[in-house]
Amino acid sequence: MPDPMGGLSPRFLRRPEAARYLGLSGRTLEKHRTYGTGPTYRKIGGRVVYAQDDLKAWADLGAKTSTSDPRKGTVLPARKLPVLRPYAGQERR
Repeated sequence: MPDPMGGLSPRFLRRPEAARYLGLSGRTLEKHRTYGTGPTYRKIGGRVVYAQDDLKAWADLGAKTSTSDPRKGTVLPARKLPVLRPYAGQERR
């Protein structure tokens, strides 16, 4: 008998499951979502869900081979990012 789930996309996780998968608290994952520093999420019927592939891809951004690796692809902390505003007026010298 063929697998009825075969060919379907990966399972979606709700916030508590996603946080456990990443080893974070649910609140930290919520902050990441609020500040835009976290993994891609979806809203389905008013509920926030995460695809396992998206969680893994986001966590993989922090993969390093040594402490001297460049910061490219760093997983940012769960805090508000500074807003870069262009200088109003003349160019700075």
